[in-house]
Amino acid sequence: MTHDQDIETLIVAAHALTRVAALETANETPAAQWRTLTILRDHGALRVGELARLSRVTQPGMTRLVGQMTEHGLVAKTADAADSRATVVEVTPLGLEALQTWLLQLTAALAPHFDDLEPAEWAALRTTAAVLTRKLDRTRTFPVVDAAEAAR
Repeated sequence: MTHDQDIETLIVAAHALTRVAALETANETPAAQWRTLTILRDHGALRVGELARLSRVTQPGMTRLVGQMTEHGLVAKTADAADSRATVVEVTPLGLEALQTWLLQLTAALAPHFDDLEPAEWAALRTTAAVLTRKLDRTRTFPVVDAAEAAR
């Protein structure tokens, strides 16, 4: 197998793992909500446009989602310190608690699928998780690309 094939296999397996977890938890909350809370946890307060970009949804879709999440107390909107005309979205303590609860539910739902792993397989998973975390660095910031500049 080539390195590219290894990466492809990892991506496909991660997507399958996510689908299994979603089905087995029977959680009806949209995946976009959990993704949004995770992004805000990892990156801090963001403008709606940047949050939409990082979550790979449209800005109107993110605006609707943020509105719903605000109503449920999961996120809060505040004025942007750098530009008072803009607002930023940040995760609330209730949002962090909901995210942590969901992560625990995912872990509990998936644990039985891994009951029969050998110690060497657990070591391989641990190493893989550490490498992915290091290489993808969840806390890094992504450059904001202005659509007009990108079109040039």
